[in-house]
Amino acid sequence: MKKELTKAQEVERSLIKRFRKEIWTKFILALKRYDMIAEGDKIAVCISGGKDSVLLAKLFQMLKKISDVNFDVEYISMNPGYNEENLKLLKENAEKLEIPLTIFETNIFDSVYKMDGSPCYVCARMRRGYLYKKAQELGCNKIALAHHFTDVVVTTVMAMFYGAQLQAMPPKVVSKNFEGMEIIRPLYCIDEEDIIKWKNYNNLQFLQCACRFTEACEVDESLSARAKVKALLKNLEWDIPALKAHIFKSVHNVDVDTMVGVKHKGEYYDFEKLFNDRKK
Repeated sequence: MKKELTKAQEVERSLIKRFRKEIWTKFILALKRYDMIAEGDKIAVCISGGKDSVLLAKLFQMLKKISDVNFDVEYISMNPGYNEENLKLLKENAEKLEIPLTIFETNIFDSVYKMDGSPCYVCARMRRGYLYKKAQELGCNKIALAHHFTDVVVTTVMAMFYGAQLQAMPPKVVSKNFEGMEIIRPLYCIDEEDIIKWKNYNNLQFLQCACRFTEACEVDESLSARAKVKALLKNLEWDIPALKAHIFKSVHNVDVDTMVGVKHKGEYYDFEKLFNDRKK
């Protein structure tokens, strides 16, 4: 009699069969292309409870079993003050998918809930700081975040439209505030649309937005800057099917000689300086 697969085994099977080309292969591609994992690394995989971070954890679990590179992994999740329902879903998914999750408590939501100004910015900074600190406590030298291909593309466009700058999201970066810590983004080449298809194929439900502010008031997420840029890109894809791929490739193919001004290591080089340097 054929043994029935567990839910975790079904999900793993889908990643190496049904979604091998769209997810598993691109996960490995990003790790190799951007040299994200080295011998002796200890990586903290940060899990928010959303589809992207849970997928990232599952991919690392599978990689750990077959990799020739000797590295260790810690699966960590911060509870900034989730309500009981969201916290329950986070724990249930970890158990169902057999992810050995370590949850640590903070009071971030309480700290920023009544804050004026930009509570979202402060909340994000605090959450990142707590994650870095926890990763250090666990002896990790790298933190894996679940930003994907679509995040890279949308962030690049948002920087132009809202920030008046050409700025991308790099696949890895050295932390400025936590010595010896490096950030890696292993989902860098994976399109969000394929992650959604994987989620739906496996009939999985994840946290959407567990923010205290969206619980307290009605927020139309379609009005956010990120949502607007996503919608714009989707409309443009009707005429330019490879639009997102083109934007993604453009941040790998910057012609600095055509730029009117650039920043490098915090120093700004204006057109005259660049022009004079080009004449030499």
